[in-house]
Amino acid sequence: MGHHQLDELDEKILKLIIGNARMPFLEVARACNVSGAAIHQRIQKLMNLGVIKGSEFIVDNAKVGYNTCAYMGLFLKSPGQFPAVTEALMQIPEVVECHYTTGQYDLFIKIYAKDNRHLLSIIHKKLQPLGLARTETVISFKEAFKRQIPIDFSEDENEA
Repeated sequence: MGHHQLDELDEKILKLIIGNARMPFLEVARACNVSGAAIHQRIQKLMNLGVIKGSEFIVDNAKVGYNTCAYMGLFLKSPGQFPAVTEALMQIPEVVECHYTTGQYDLFIKIYAKDNRHLLSIIHKKLQPLGLARTETVISFKEAFKRQIPIDFSEDENEA
């Protein structure tokens, strides 16, 4: 899945809506000096290409009672477990991300729990029954920052 040929207008639109996903199309149009219909068509094109995967509201996990964030490296007993384990992980609501990785872990997941006791319960009652070889857990004290990758379609410095 390669990248798509996007132009300066696409770049400007992406920068604006990444900064504020709730920005009305007419405001985006004014900032880009084009019609609202043109913005609507461009955003639809970007969605159809899979460049934009939607918009979302971001919930502050701590404010809804999930105070513990943990990252866990999973070691599988065999490669044949990947489909069953990833499907089972999708059924655990507290697991919010799952990545296939290189390096020492077979899978790397992100979990939100109400507290450390709840995290331990998730490990014992939901993860151990999956038949994993073992796990390694790292608890995050605080998210320092989180951001989208920068949108910059200028020539890559390494392509010269």
